[in-house]
Amino acid sequence: MESTPANTLLRVGIVGASGYVGGELLRLLLGHPHVTVVQATSGRNAGRYVYQAHPNLRGLTKLQFIHPDNLEACDALFLALPHGEAARAIERYAALAPRLIDCSADFRLRDSAVYRRWYGSDHPAPDWLERFVYGLPEVNREALRSAHYASGVGCNATATNLALLPLVQAGLVDTNQPILVEIKVGSSEGGAAASDSSHHPERAGAVRSFAPVGHRHTAEVEQITGLTNVHLSITSVELVRGALATVQAFAARPIAEKDLWQAFRAFAREQPFVRIAKERTGIYRYPEPKILAGGNYADIGFALDVDTGRIVSICAIDNLMKGASGSAVQCMNLMCGFAETAGLEFPGLHPV
Repeated sequence: MESTPANTLLRVGIVGASGYVGGELLRLLLGHPHVTVVQATSGRNAGRYVYQAHPNLRGLTKLQFIHPDNLEACDALFLALPHGEAARAIERYAALAPRLIDCSADFRLRDSAVYRRWYGSDHPAPDWLERFVYGLPEVNREALRSAHYASGVGCNATATNLALLPLVQAGLVDTNQPILVEIKVGSSEGGAAASDSSHHPERAGAVRSFAPVGHRHTAEVEQITGLTNVHLSITSVELVRGALATVQAFAARPIAEKDLWQAFRAFAREQPFVRIAKERTGIYRYPEPKILAGGNYADIGFALDVDTGRIVSICAIDNLMKGASGSAVQCMNLMCGFAETAGLEFPGLHPV
């Protein structure tokens, strides 16, 4: 695909802009050097200013939500819709923009049979699955440069994939043994709509096993890593933003810590948003989601039990950023020929 001329602002729209992912897309794109946001849809908020749903944007824009029926053609569309909605209307959206970035799970899996297994129903638009590039730049950077359509990434899958890929690419994992992944997640993973589980008296102070087995993001991990014996468990903890994946695997051969350093450095040096967090001292010796809030970085770290060959690989992300909106903007940058890091340089906050 041809790059967008440097002196031309990309005209973008956001479908489903009133939710948390849509709000993060607005925050990022309103400050993007090569983009102008021309429309943001919300059925229930049509006519209201976007800052009334996202108060952190007050004073930054006078953009108003429009009804989804009034969506017009533009250069790129971000779809931040509930599961299934993008797929059911994909023909309409594709006719409105030459580039689509879908933040939902609708087009993450390439195989319709795998989709049926994990989501319990037939895909609404199976012919479109192969047209989408899985939107994790750390594995699909070159494919995204020529893509018209990029899928979203599962936040828990992203944390798991980035923890596993250094080991898998270096051939350090014994694939004959189960690989266990425990992911601690914040409440924003549940989205902006209230539920019984998000009610403050029920959510505050919680360490709640959310999906001990059978989490759908397992399918994305299998698709990206090629592993067939990886097992995810998800636990909700008292965070708003953040996901922390702790992977436990066994080495395929006797290794030393230097082998892990070599694998993690080889992976991270090619990735502008992946940092190694492994220190000898201090309270942030390993990845910590808290300090990544609002940023697109993923911190990865590791530990090794030399006696048993057990490897612990850890990845922390902001689930709304690297796990959703940040990766989506990173995809857009690649698709449009912008610098991959454009609009995504914010490093997170400390203290928070």
